[in-house]
Amino acid sequence: MIRATVITLAELLVLGGCLFGAAGQLLWPMAWAVLGVYAVTKAATFAFVDSELIMERVAPGPGVDRVDVVLTTLGLLGLYPGTFVVAGLDAIRLGPAIPIPQSAQVTAFLVFALGYGFAFWAIRSNPFFSTFVRIQDDRDHSVVSSGPYALIRHPGYAGVLLAHLALPFALGSSWALVPASIGTIFFVARTSREDRTLRDHLAGYREYQARVRWRLLPGVW
Repeated sequence: MIRATVITLAELLVLGGCLFGAAGQLLWPMAWAVLGVYAVTKAATFAFVDSELIMERVAPGPGVDRVDVVLTTLGLLGLYPGTFVVAGLDAIRLGPAIPIPQSAQVTAFLVFALGYGFAFWAIRSNPFFSTFVRIQDDRDHSVVSSGPYALIRHPGYAGVLLAHLALPFALGSSWALVPASIGTIFFVARTSREDRTLRDHLAGYREYQARVRWRLLPGVW
C-alpha cells in the first residue's frame, strides 16, 4: 500500500505541475477544484476499495495485453497531461481563445465530478477492475454484472470519458478539447479490444454481452 500511496501522490504532483506550470500561476480556483475531485476519488479508493484490487491496479499480474498497454498510455497522455497543459496555456497564460462563461464552467465541473463519481461506482462494484486488460485467473476472475455493469459493459471508461470531455469547458479552454478528444479515441478503441478479449477468454462474458447490449452509452452504443 505504501507503493500505491507514493504513486498516487506523485500523480497529483505531476497533474498539479501540468496545470499550474502551464498557467504560470497558482491562482486558478477551478484548477484547484478539479485536483480536489481527483484527490477525493483517490482517497475514497484507498478507504473503500479492497487492498488487493488497489495493488492489482498499481502492479497488474501476469498476462497483460501489451497492445492495451499502448492504447492506455496514449489515451492517458491525452486525457491528463495533454489536456491539463493545453488548458493552462489557453485559459490562463495566453488568455482563452474562446471565452467560456463562468456558468458553463461550473456546469461542466459538476459533470466532471459526476463522471468521476460514476467511475468510482464501477471500481467499487468490480473487484477485477485492473489498470490493463488481462484475464485474472490468479484472482478467480469472473463476470461482474451488478451496479453500473447492469447498465453498460464499461462504466469505468464511460465515467472517465464523460468527465474528461467536460473538463476543458470546466477549465475554460476550448483548445483543451483537442487532446481530450484524442485520448477519448484511444479509450474507445480499448473498449472494443477488451470486449473481444473477455468474450473469447472469460467464461460467461458472451451471455453478459447478450444481456447488456450497450458498451458505453445506454440506448446508443
